[in-house]
Amino acid sequence: MWTADNWKDYEVLDTSSGEKLERWGEYRLIRPDPQVIWTTEKSKDWKNVNGHYYRSSKGGGNWEFHQLPEEWMITYKDRRFMLKPFSFKHTGLFPEQAVNWDWFMPIIEAAVQAGRKVKVLNLFAYTGGATLAAAAAGAAVTHVDASKGMVTWAKENAELSGLAEAPIRWLVDDCTRFVEREIRRGNRYDAIILDPPSYGRGPKGEIWKIEDNIFDFLNLIRGILVEKPLFVLLNSYTTGLQPAVLSYLLHEALDPLCKGNVDADEVGLRVKSTGLVLPEGAAGRWTPC
Repeated sequence: MWTADNWKDYEVLDTSSGEKLERWGEYRLIRPDPQVIWTTEKSKDWKNVNGHYYRSSKGGGNWEFHQLPEEWMITYKDRRFMLKPFSFKHTGLFPEQAVNWDWFMPIIEAAVQAGRKVKVLNLFAYTGGATLAAAAAGAAVTHVDASKGMVTWAKENAELSGLAEAPIRWLVDDCTRFVEREIRRGNRYDAIILDPPSYGRGPKGEIWKIEDNIFDFLNLIRGILVEKPLFVLLNSYTTGLQPAVLSYLLHEALDPLCKGNVDADEVGLRVKSTGLVLPEGAAGRWTPC
């Protein structure tokens, strides 16, 4: 498993009974986690929390806060992220993705140092964790998300990280329609990062369901890659899309462009109380042979 072990401002403190106890900077939150199917004894730390998200039996849920600000900042290396707990348990950041940032940054940096002008496309880009990593490594980045609020949030993170003047295009758009237009325009990218939701809607009501759409979408993005790309990264939080499935998808969709190698594995976060790693999804990394 690929483990995001380089955080200083974030850690999973403990897990039990369908929940995880996390430290986000100086604040502690309890959030549901479907992978936590064990019931173990809880320490007193579980009582001293600043926020607790309770799931509802009718779907969704709600937050209960205790001396938690509306927003606060945490740092990963030289990048800063504003956190704002909002609906459906999220905080605005998936910390396990740091393991992927640390993987692709050296690839971009090496290409830039060799004189290549690297263009990266980040699709379903959320609040910009991968966008900031790619920009910090020296790439020109196109950041696309269907939510105007998420794109605004990502811009704020860029400003906090000293990347306000970095070559980043911020676009609110449906990812499929954007890629189709880029194909018609003849635009090409050296690397593509995809972090699609299991289910979502575009700005005009377009429905996205990953099991139904991801293979066709991967075939589509082949049309906007340069002849010799640097990499394609595909993330999944959907239970049915295991690492072996991601590997198969990437090979089938991208090898017609040029034969590639795929590494795929679960991504996870180490739990302080046990030293074990909690799985938080999977990722597939395609690179050309």
